[in-house]
Amino acid sequence: MGLRVFLSMSARALKFLDRWMADHLPNVSTDDPGTIADLVVELLASAGRQGIAPKEIYEEVDSVFRLVSEAMQHRGGGLAG
Repeated sequence: MGLRVFLSMSARALKFLDRWMADHLPNVSTDDPGTIADLVVELLASAGRQGIAPKEIYEEVDSVFRLVSEAMQHRGGGLAG
């Protein structure tokens, strides 16, 4: 796989994460681990339906759980820039 393909995969995973969180995270803040875990399962399932493997996402972020948790605590939505 060439570098160009790898970079487009990375961009695709990041774009998906940002769009999914903006569209699907509740408009309330929570630090409930069960709720966050459910959201992570939903996120990964949605990614799979769009042809984005969990491996591709985990190449971009160390912890999807932590990413969703932080987004929920800072209800600005999407990825921190």
